[in-house]
Amino acid sequence: MSNRLFQGVIHQMRDAIDRTIGIVDETSVIIACSELGRIGEVNDSITAESFAAPGTFVVNGYTYKSFGNRPRPEYAVFVSGNDPEAARYASLLAISLSTIKQYYDEKYDRGNFIKNVILDNILPGDIYLKARELRFNTEISRVCLLIKITNKTDISAYDVIQNLFPDKNKDFVININETDIALVKEVRPGIEPRDIDKLAGSIVDTLGSEFYTHCVVGIGTIVTGIKDLARSFKEAQIALEVGKVFDTERAIVSYDNLGIARLIYQLPTTLCEAFLKEVFKRGSIDSLDHETLFTIQRFFENNLNVSETSRKLFVHRNTLVYRLEKIKKITGLDLRQFEDAIVFKVALMVKKYLASNPSKF
Repeated sequence: MSNRLFQGVIHQMRDAIDRTIGIVDETSVIIACSELGRIGEVNDSITAESFAAPGTFVVNGYTYKSFGNRPRPEYAVFVSGNDPEAARYASLLAISLSTIKQYYDEKYDRGNFIKNVILDNILPGDIYLKARELRFNTEISRVCLLIKITNKTDISAYDVIQNLFPDKNKDFVININETDIALVKEVRPGIEPRDIDKLAGSIVDTLGSEFYTHCVVGIGTIVTGIKDLARSFKEAQIALEVGKVFDTERAIVSYDNLGIARLIYQLPTTLCEAFLKEVFKRGSIDSLDHETLFTIQRFFENNLNVSETSRKLFVHRNTLVYRLEKIKKITGLDLRQFEDAIVFKVALMVKKYLASNPSKF
């Protein structure tokens, strides 16, 4: 809890209450006071038993009232005087300050709590204890999105995203580092993945069209249970990393849609290199020129359909057949055969993976 926030409240109350007022913490140190010179003083007359008193108590001519949200009060407000009016002031201030403290803790401590959860900075056994203390619903469906800013501007992307998701009790926007922002979004049960994609699209469009800030978004899987949020965040990280390797054109990458790329990303590089050597025994894939690789890519995009591919490439059908025969002669793989096409497709992805030299999380 910020002492400056307490001091701000006391300063505003000073004119309404024509008495010395202030707050002491559980170590009996004055942390806020209408008389600024007294901040930092220690009142040894206040004991732990006094703090635990259910009502007001009087010490050295001041009336005190404890408050706080934990099992044992953390603070006490004091008002000069020991008359009934001082007791009423102290009780009213304690109620007001307790409400402000609760709001502050829930607003800021919840965000820090979620950040610690997704970054695995909190012990699993402490997660539910802290969640109960913060009155945090642990069994709601949520999903983690990771927004990575790819160009520097004067606009605070963090502030923009916070404004897009203003409900601080349901959605949490967390600064991870200079370029990465995490969004922990509460979702309704049974929500479709395409709805999450639309949500990510709105973030990309808003940052790009209105603030000229480019970003990519990784989407984890939807989880139910707070302990699984760390897994959803990890998946969003992997989605961005795998997308950077295999699909550099897409601004939104979902972990659920990574397909075989996710499998390749998890393989050891030594195994990948051995696979390439085994597939291309007759001739290296490096011997294929750029035009041939472009032809192969279009052939895969058109589902191995020779006629459709030749039409899209604006070449005669026989020309395409000649190119496919050339590929077969060099590599030993006939891309018109489904099994050979699968092997070649995977080999291209493995080669791209090795060339990227990705950093693993």
